[in-house]
This record gives sequence, structure tokens and C-alpha cells, in this order.
Amino acid sequence: MQATVESFISDLDRRIDGIVDVCTMCGKCADVCPTPAAAGIDGTSPETLTKGVIDILKGDVHDPDAETWARKCCGTARCIDACPEGINPRFMLAMARRRLNEQGTMDVRRGTGRDLFQDMSKGVRMLSRLQLPVDVLARLNPPAKRSVPDTAPDLVFYTGCNLLKTPHIGLMCLDILDKLGATYEVYGGPGNCCGVLQFRPGDTENAGRQALTTIQRFHETGASEVLAWCPTCQIQFGEIVLPSVTPPGETLFDINMFPVYMARRLDDMKRVMTAPVNKKVALFEFPGARGVTEAVQSLLSAIPGIELVDLGLERAGYQMSSLVTLPDYQKTAIADVLRAAEAAGVTTLCSVFHADHREISSHEAAWPFEIVNYMDLIGESAGVRRDDLFKRLKAMQDVDAIVTESADTIAEHGMTLEQARDAVAAMLAEQILPVERDRHPDAAD
Repeated sequence: MQATVESFISDLDRRIDGIVDVCTMCGKCADVCPTPAAAGIDGTSPETLTKGVIDILKGDVHDPDAETWARKCCGTARCIDACPEGINPRFMLAMARRRLNEQGTMDVRRGTGRDLFQDMSKGVRMLSRLQLPVDVLARLNPPAKRSVPDTAPDLVFYTGCNLLKTPHIGLMCLDILDKLGATYEVYGGPGNCCGVLQFRPGDTENAGRQALTTIQRFHETGASEVLAWCPTCQIQFGEIVLPSVTPPGETLFDINMFPVYMARRLDDMKRVMTAPVNKKVALFEFPGARGVTEAVQSLLSAIPGIELVDLGLERAGYQMSSLVTLPDYQKTAIADVLRAAEAAGVTTLCSVFHADHREISSHEAAWPFEIVNYMDLIGESAGVRRDDLFKRLKAMQDVDAIVTESADTIAEHGMTLEQARDAVAAMLAEQILPVERDRHPDAAD
């Protein structure tokens, strides 16, 4: 791979120029986008919003509502199919944010990216160590720098960074790959980051450097396909980085979401998922991770005994964290799903992604259904069980009780009690919607 940080940035600029040349500012992308309404953008036409984004890309004076649209984009991706010119408007809005953020001073941009990365790294490191002994954690998070395998594996399983906070999900993925007979290398954790935390505040140079390092490691394995668990990583690599670093006419590797891979092998999965799971199930899902909801629905529908229920809700975003730019909408979205699941009489509400699971699993005690990840149901049918330690620990809602419960792993990893308490306090503070039902939006309805 010959790409450099400089060539990556240069190609992003080339792609921006291509958008500016091709976009007719018809407004069809903005017209189908849920963000303007959720962000309170009223009275500005879709055509004006689209023209404003093109003005941002050109460095011209732009409509303030267009900047709001770009900054608050939650990645729902309805726009991608709506564009008659074949532009990816989600990428277009990402580049508009890049243009806006790069107006800040380099020191501030780099400092913000560094702080975001360090905070994430600390949280991942502490929470994963709190839950897993050294040998088990090593399976899910092997060293970032290691020898290239002698024989190319079928796959790279890419955890991303934050999946390690809910490690039972990742371990279940590896268990299923083993049952499918796939050979794989595991990459992830902060040492193999996609670079999004540097990219968001406008430190494109360090974002590119981080992403290129990770891509090179994937490429060196010889695997033809990378399975991403995290939709943020999938978007960062699949829509932003790989198209700008892959030589014309070549394919470094395919990158697909993990459930899409499993659904592609549905006949094999059916041979694995044989035990009945007699549950009435609804999904806590988002449309922006393209193909994922359909894949998970296909997989769960293939499990004997499962009745899958459509809650009939309008959704936005690609996972819960993508709605951070729309905090009121984010809280309402969580509350709406919980109420709809109760009204539907489900026995089980399933998270799809790790960030969603960290949020909704803590609500379980307040509702008449269990909250699990969809991999728990696949594992149950396949005869694989992993204890959801994150959910069990967070349900305690007590720092000292959690530290006491985790004393063995804390000692094995050489963590101090202060480090453990800080990690637990941060875990308990990470709560978007209060668990008390009477504090939810429209709770009286």
C-alpha cells in the first residue's frame, strides 16, 4: 500500500471538488433527511440547505441552517439512495464538517482529538480489565503490533475500540466464527483505531495517520475481508478512508458489518442455531448502518421459537451515539422504544450495537422484559453462553459493590483501587436517559 497521509488528504480534497462539480443542489438529500426537523430547522428549503453545504465546501459564505444541518447530521443515510447524481451525501456532510472544523487553530483541533482519544482509551482499558481475566481479554484484544500470520486467514474480525467495554458480545462473535469454521485474526482496541476521534474535531492529519496504520495491519494479514462490529468504524473506513487510499482498480480488502456476514451465510448459521429460543423479540435498531437491521432480522427469524416483532417506529441515526448531536431526540428515541416494547408485550428487547447495549441494558429492572444483545440469542440457540458482566455490574449502581465484585480481575491486571473506582464511576455516569420511568420524556402519557 503506497498511500500516505498527504495523499489521503489530497484525495479527500479531490473528492470534494468532484461533489461541487456534480451536485445540482436539487435538495433531494435534505428532503428525506430526518435531521433538519429534529434539529429545529424550520422554514429553510431543502434546496437552500443543499446549496449552503456546497457553499461550505467551496469556502464561500453559507446559510447558517446549512451549517447546523452539517454539524448535527446523525448519519441516517436515507440521503444516499435519494441522490440522483450518485453522490454520497453522508460523506458530503462529513466533508462540510471537516471544512468547518479546520477553520479552528491546529493546536485546538489536535488537543481536542488527543483528549477524546485518551479518554476513550482509558475507558476501554479499565472497563475491559474490570470484567475479564488476562487470558480471556487477550483473545479479544491481542497486541496491536504482532507478526503477520504465516497463512492468510479468511477474515479479520475488527472489534473497533468500544466493543471492549461490553466484551461478552465480542467473545460471542468469536465463538460463532469458530462454529462456522472460519479462520480469522482479531484486531481492535485503541491501538487499531479508525481515526474518527481525531477526524471529528478537524485533525485530519492524525486521523489519516491512525487509519492508515490500521489499514496496513489489516492488509498485511492477507485476509480478503474485514468484518467490522462498530458502524462508526465501518463508515469511517468504508466511506471516508478506503476510497481515498485504495489504488485505482485495486481492492485492498472488502469491509462488511459482522451481522451482514452472518446473514450471507444463513444456511450455515441455521446449521449452528438449532436450539429453540421461545421468546417474543423486538429490536432496538437504527437505519443508518445499512443492511444491518435486515441482517439481524434474518438471523433471528431463523432461530427456532423466536417471534420477531416490528415496533413500527420511525428511526434516525446509525446507532445511539450518532444521536449525540440531537440530545432531546436521543432521549425521546430511547423512551419511545422502551414504551413500544412494553405495549407490544415482548419478552425480550435486543440491542444491536455495543453503545446501544451500554445504555438500554441498565433500564432492564424498570420494564417487564429482559434486555440483551442479539448475539446473546444467537449464542443461546448455538449452545454458546457468555455472562453479560457489563449489565450485571452496572445494575448494582454502587461503586464499592462493583469494585468488590471485580476484586479478582482488578488484582490480576494490577489495577489500583483508585483506578477501578474511577472506571466504575465513569461507567455509572454514562447514562443518557435516567432509568426512572417517571423521568422519561412524555412519561405521563
